[in-house]
Amino acid sequence: MLTKKQLQLLEFIHKRLQRDGVPPSFDEMKVELDLRSKSGIHRLITALEERGFIRRLPHRARAIEILRLPESLGGVPEPQSFAPTVIDGGRPQPATAAAEPVRHAAVELPVMGRIAAGVPIEAISQVSHQVVVPGGMIAPNGQHFALEVKGESMIEAGINDGDIVVIRETGAADNGDIVVALVEGHEATLKRYQRQGSMIALEAANPAYETRRYPEDQVQIQGRLVGLIRSY
Repeated sequence: MLTKKQLQLLEFIHKRLQRDGVPPSFDEMKVELDLRSKSGIHRLITALEERGFIRRLPHRARAIEILRLPESLGGVPEPQSFAPTVIDGGRPQPATAAAEPVRHAAVELPVMGRIAAGVPIEAISQVSHQVVVPGGMIAPNGQHFALEVKGESMIEAGINDGDIVVIRETGAADNGDIVVALVEGHEATLKRYQRQGSMIALEAANPAYETRRYPEDQVQIQGRLVGLIRSY
């Protein structure tokens, strides 16, 4: 059985992975669970990992993979005696079918140049090359494109310089979405979207970068982040 806080954290991580394609930051987890320090989050994540619900991926900032879900979150009932199996040289498989990703054919998307994860840069609309992405990132009824990230203002959202972000085309966004925004008709940037009355705040995920605010008529949403590809 999971504790109330462990279950709350697992549900929060699961929802953010489904919505953004990347897990929440430790600061966001701390706020969501109303904890005073990040050390409590570390203990909860360790407990979830030891129980086989999540796995932390090495050498990746803030990378968490959900392996299975409890019955209350849509998984199957936990067996009376759970003993995870370690397969030498292979990737551990999710313990239940409920958490196993659906397999889709790979899809080729155009990479529409580079996008600033820093100060806005000149919008680029020419296809530079193609990239193959997992089909599971792509909504069957949507249009998608990819962009190469330039800058480090979104590193606490798990988005690094040189990453390829997969974007679903849309002109609307909800507060908290990571979006491609066209500023003043000619500059594009990748930021977290927040509406504040008649103003739009484009928030960085790096304390070294300031939040920029614009009148709503100066910001046009081009798309929402749905996936990320990283090369090592």
